[in-house]
Amino acid sequence: MQAHAMMGARGPRHPGGSNRGGGVNFAGLRRAGMYLFRYRKIAAIAYISLFVSTGAMLMVPQLVQSTIDIVTNGVLANTILKLPAPVQAAAQQKLGLSAAQMQSNSVNAETWLITAAMGLMGFAIMRGIFAFSQAYNAERTSQSVAFDMRNELFAKIQRLSFSYHDQTQTGQLMIRATDDVEKVRLFVGQGLMMALQAFILLIGTLIVLLFTNFQLTLAVLPTLPVALVLFMGFSAVAQPLFMQVQIRLSKLNTILQENLAGIKVVKAFVREVNEQKRFNAAAQDLMQQHLLVARVFSFLFPFIFLIMNLGQAAVLYFGGRQILEGTLTIGEWQKFSLYLIYVFFPLGQLGMIISQMAQAGASATRIFEVIDAKNDVIDKPNAIALPPIQGQVVFDNVTFRYFGSDDPVLSKVSLDAKPGETIALLGATGSGKTTIINLLPRFYDASEGHILIDGHDVRDVKIDSLRSQIGIVLQDTTLFSGTIRDNIAFGRPEATMDQVIAAAKAAVAHDFIMSFPNGYDTQVGERGTTLSGGQKQRVAIARALLLSPRILILDDSTSSVDLATEYKIQKALDELMKGRTSFVIAQRISTVLNADQILVLDKGQIVARGTHEELLEESEIYAEIYNSQLVGDAEIVEPTITGNGQEAK
Repeated sequence: MQAHAMMGARGPRHPGGSNRGGGVNFAGLRRAGMYLFRYRKIAAIAYISLFVSTGAMLMVPQLVQSTIDIVTNGVLANTILKLPAPVQAAAQQKLGLSAAQMQSNSVNAETWLITAAMGLMGFAIMRGIFAFSQAYNAERTSQSVAFDMRNELFAKIQRLSFSYHDQTQTGQLMIRATDDVEKVRLFVGQGLMMALQAFILLIGTLIVLLFTNFQLTLAVLPTLPVALVLFMGFSAVAQPLFMQVQIRLSKLNTILQENLAGIKVVKAFVREVNEQKRFNAAAQDLMQQHLLVARVFSFLFPFIFLIMNLGQAAVLYFGGRQILEGTLTIGEWQKFSLYLIYVFFPLGQLGMIISQMAQAGASATRIFEVIDAKNDVIDKPNAIALPPIQGQVVFDNVTFRYFGSDDPVLSKVSLDAKPGETIALLGATGSGKTTIINLLPRFYDASEGHILIDGHDVRDVKIDSLRSQIGIVLQDTTLFSGTIRDNIAFGRPEATMDQVIAAAKAAVAHDFIMSFPNGYDTQVGERGTTLSGGQKQRVAIARALLLSPRILILDDSTSSVDLATEYKIQKALDELMKGRTSFVIAQRISTVLNADQILVLDKGQIVARGTHEELLEESEIYAEIYNSQLVGDAEIVEPTITGNGQEAK
């Protein structure tokens, strides 16, 4: 298309490819988090389960202390009760226990131990149940968010103007709809949960520790600000690194997509080695970026363990002194050690949280840059549905230039096509033929002038109502995976089989379709690879004809067929174009000899117009095209049909 020829003039855009640093993009993450509100009931269950399971975790060290103290007191009571009476009395007095208390500690130790063990088991079961509920509902929520985000992204990509797709690589968009969405989903489903759990554990544990042993808690606290500053610094570094990972992954995916789509060209020109080198270079860039991220995080985690060990050393030293002084029991010391794990466990999780947050922040930025991309062609707020049309088309001094370019692709083009007329567009490559037919269904909007259909400016009507009344067969035939029937009925899925067959017969496609064992149920393969170029072209024509449009656009639609097949298609099209306003781009004059108007374009301007006979007499350019390039096609004789119904060779 001519759009691609002008990309350099406009300058490429790279949606989502910016290399912005400055830490995690919280705006993108907050916006991604808003999707959670659509599933707030499920999310609420997940977060309530998180609170309960975390609360059960916080109770475990308390029960461990009780168990150790029960065992210690029981052993101590049994030992003292075996001593002589005077010694027992002295020991009881020193411990501050009565004889009854000492006896109770000895007798009831096993009962209390069983009770504590059952309590531990109960909290473990509670934690397991609510941890399952948390994980399952978090996954349900995150998958639902990914579903919505992916569908919204796909819907936006479908609605974006041709000008956007002209400048955006397919691989870039594919990565956003797959890998980027998945990274956001992981953060929404896991990262947020981990962050909240870390916060609850940290705050809850510090509160318990402060009330348990204020002095010992103060010995640990100085390590926390060091850890937080360290993690904040790493979070500022992480997002730009992950942004580069996504950009390089997109480049790799683009090369892969282009090579798979053009594998025949690669093989035909023996470019396998060169394309392998190109892919290797992109893969090397991606690997180097991953290694850089790995180095950064490999540097981070040893610091986490260093800080944890410093805190543990402080507890061992100061806790041991309190035990020796008799102000701390072994059970309390063990409880404090377990709670200390709950302090440093969230700090250890911060590495994973920061990694997920940085990746999700970078990915969310890239996703929303596509979702927020400006669409050049949109419905006006007061746009009306285009009523059923007769097919009059008027171009009134239409000029078109691509965004960012001062050079017009079309300049002051005017034409008036009456209902049922056939307008042929002729001219060299780059003369503006394809641009004219792209403006009619509003693939692009005119820079100046007006395009009217039955008196309605195309900008004043809804795009869907406009395009649904225009049948288009483009030069580059695109078929979708599925059956031949599915492709013919692409624009009208509800069409009956008889209607599909009628369209195929009109496009001279029925016979070759029925030659396949499965007929209309034949799978066409990816991009229609199981069909020849001419067969694909005829299926595309049938697809357009099934819409029964009042306006028909044929962009060199017989370019992929041989002359005999072209003759049959053209004969069918001549009948089908009756009563329809048809715009035909053709390289062969033989296909447009009977056009009501032939427009000859040169450098974006109409330099001649008229019928074939008129232009032969009045236009030197047309005469030159006819005589020097395409006169042979105008002399095609109708193929002779033999007795058995086969064309004579």
